[in-house]
Amino acid sequence: MALLIEIKVPDVGNVADIDVVDVLVKPGDQIKLEQTLAVLETDKASMDLPSSATGTVQEIFIKPGDKVSEGTLIATVLTGSDEVADSKPEPVIEQAAKPVEKAPEPIIAQGHAVASKVETRSESLPQVINSSVPGQIAHATPAVRLFARELGVDIHKINTGSGRKSRILKEDVKNFVKKIMAEGASPVGSGIPAMPAVDFSQFGEIEEQQLSKIKKLTGKNLSRVWLNLPMVTYHDEVDITEMEAFRNALNAEKSKDDIKITGLIFIIKALTAAMVQFPQFNASLSVDGEKLLLKKYFNMGIAVDTPNGLVVPVLRNVDRKGINELSVELAEKSNKARLGKLMPADMQGGCITISSLGGIGGTAFTPIVNAPEVAILGVTRAKMQPVWNGKEFIPRLMLPLDLTYDHRVIDGAEGARFMAALKQYLGDIRRLLL
Repeated sequence: MALLIEIKVPDVGNVADIDVVDVLVKPGDQIKLEQTLAVLETDKASMDLPSSATGTVQEIFIKPGDKVSEGTLIATVLTGSDEVADSKPEPVIEQAAKPVEKAPEPIIAQGHAVASKVETRSESLPQVINSSVPGQIAHATPAVRLFARELGVDIHKINTGSGRKSRILKEDVKNFVKKIMAEGASPVGSGIPAMPAVDFSQFGEIEEQQLSKIKKLTGKNLSRVWLNLPMVTYHDEVDITEMEAFRNALNAEKSKDDIKITGLIFIIKALTAAMVQFPQFNASLSVDGEKLLLKKYFNMGIAVDTPNGLVVPVLRNVDRKGINELSVELAEKSNKARLGKLMPADMQGGCITISSLGGIGGTAFTPIVNAPEVAILGVTRAKMQPVWNGKEFIPRLMLPLDLTYDHRVIDGAEGARFMAALKQYLGDIRRLLL
């Protein structure tokens, strides 16, 4: 004889307003004894609600987002009289994990309750965890779900977990975020909405052009930095009138075939001296954010515009080289960059980066830190300006500088002091000899 079994929320310890997280079956599904029908969640525990019988689901009375309490009707199941469970396994509860990397292994336990045609009854529940049914959505504790929400991750996009019985752990959420960021995308359902697709051809003629590999990689890296680093940009300008006079005098002594000294070489030397004075600018933050890794070497990244996109060759040990040697090395690497002949090793190991728009124009901009470095210096075109010397306005060559830094490592006062030191070195290049 067929029976219609009502499955209700059993005694869960006088907890009201339990959230329905997932409903894993629908009307018409064939289910088995102990198969999970729904996942419920309180502030402290996640519960799998198992079926008390084998049969066919007739009707579902809850949906994700609902709130239920003891006795709330979950579903009706049509079953043969010989298929009704003599004893019904209770919903299993996983205690919310404490804020540690890995929770201790839970203990498996089983409980029993009597199922009837009208109501479902159960004993007080032990603190237990049950296995996930193969092919169903993996489950997670409330603590892990909260952790995922704080990171803007839709936990339903993590298909399976590495925990016992395929439970999703915090480490699985972290790995999911790392994977998404490495692919240069935003997790579906995250706190950052995806850009909508637009058919621009409806407005007029268009032409598609594939991005170069360099631009794709640069875009992914800049997006990752923008999302992970709290950045501040400090703008200032320095009087380089004397420095330019010295540079022009040096170049006048060179033959036609010699490589000329550019203002960028003096900026490299001045920036190195400032980094010696302020070691936190020659550092990287550890991945866990707990340690500052101070570097004892001085390698300078120089952003170079190429037909394929922006690349950053690195000049190594700039503190040990003179301005003529650096001029030759910079010319060689810039040429290799424009020809697309830089090797990966040529672009690794930088301590800080200089991005110069001086040959193009502009008055200021906000460069993005080239992580894992903690700062980047932006340079725009110098121009003559009237400067008050206390008695009169005199023409001086002023160079705009833009310093962007990782605010987790460098605070505003440190950034201002660093810029003041850099201006001193550039304003009087003789200070580099001290």
